[in-house]
Amino acid sequence: MSHPSSVIVTGAARGIGRAVAERLGSAGAGVIVNYRSDAAAAESVVAAIHAAGGQATAVQADVAVPEQVQHLFDVARENYGDPKIVVHSAAVTHFTPLAQATDADYDRVFDTNTRATFATLRAAARQVVDDGRIIVISSGAAVVPRAGAGLYAAGKAAGDQLVRVLATELAPRRITVNSVLPGPTRTEKVAETMGSAQLSVVAAEIPLGRLAEPADIADVVAFLASEGARWITGQTIHAGGGMF
Repeated sequence: MSHPSSVIVTGAARGIGRAVAERLGSAGAGVIVNYRSDAAAAESVVAAIHAAGGQATAVQADVAVPEQVQHLFDVARENYGDPKIVVHSAAVTHFTPLAQATDADYDRVFDTNTRATFATLRAAARQVVDDGRIIVISSGAAVVPRAGAGLYAAGKAAGDQLVRVLATELAPRRITVNSVLPGPTRTEKVAETMGSAQLSVVAAEIPLGRLAEPADIADVVAFLASEGARWITGQTIHAGGGMF
C-alpha cells in the first residue's frame, strides 16, 4: 500500500501551525498534527483535514524534549511512511524590556523558541528522506528591532542561523531548509491579546494594508514544501506584507 507524503507540523493545534497543517493535508499529505496541551484543538485540525479529503493524526509532544520529538517521527513513519516534510511552528511569545526580564523568562522563551527548534531540526536532519523539505516558522521580530521583543527576537534569530547552517549540511541530499518570517498575523492569540484599535494601528504600518491571515503564511510554506521550490535553500523568507 502506498503512503501519502509524510508530514510533521509542530505547534499545529492553532494559529499558523494549524493553517499549515490544513493546507498540506488538503494537498494530499499525511499530516502529524503536533500539540503540547490542547488535545481538543488538535483533534479539530485533524477533523478539518479529514473533511477536506486528507489524512492526519494528532500527537501530543513537547518538542523541547528530544525523546518526545522522536515520538513524532516514529508515529509519522508508522502511519504515513518516512517523513518527507517537517514544519516547525511551535513557539511561545513573550515581550518585556530586557531590564525587567527574568532568568525564568529567558529559560521559557529559549526552551521553546531555540531548544525546540534545535531538537526538531536535529531529528529532521537525521530522518527526513532525500529531496525532503524542512521549514521553520520564525518571526519578523528577528530582523526588525522592537522594544520589548529582545528575548523573543533572539530566540527566533538563533533558529534562523541553525536553518542557514543545516541547509549547507543537507544540500548533498537535496533537502532544502528554509525559514519563513511572518509579520503581524491575525491568529487567535493576537485577537485575544490585542484590541481592535491596536490591531488597526499595527495594520496601518503594513504596506499591503492589513494583517496577515494564517492562510497567507501557510501558502508560503506550501510553496517551499513543493517541487517548485527545489532551488531555494538556506533562506529566511520575509512574509511581512512589505513591513520588512
